[in-house]
Amino acid sequence: MGFVKVIKNKAYFKRYQVKFRRRREGKTDHYAQKHLVIQDKNEYSTPKYRMIVRVTNRDIVSQIAYARIEGDMIVCTAYVHELPKYGVKVDLTNYAAARCVRKLMLLYERVQSVKRSPRKKLKRRGGTDPKCPLLRRKIR
Repeated sequence: MGFVKVIKNKAYFKRYQVKFRRRREGKTDHYAQKHLVIQDKNEYSTPKYRMIVRVTNRDIVSQIAYARIEGDMIVCTAYVHELPKYGVKVDLTNYAAARCVRKLMLLYERVQSVKRSPRKKLKRRGGTDPKCPLLRRKIR
């Protein structure tokens, strides 16, 4: 059995369907994303939260989101360029800054959950990381 020449003629290209743009760019694995956000059948309309982290050359963005049919709903967002107003003196594109952004986002999420349900009391824990004094700051 010999080799068969691959013919990509006009009929082939007329029927060809391109992949999604983010798949072509190699940024999104839609199969994994679908299985990440799919909801269990016994948990009716309970949001399944996920953490989204985007790292660019100059910024780190961290978000908590959940999926709806209309689109993703963002619960809270934290950016690395917000860290200097909390007294963080690290470079804004390294691993330490990424950890501080995570702590900042969790702090924002905790404050928002207290605003949504005022009966819950806010638990305070002191931060142990000397480079990230976020959890030692008073919440207003």
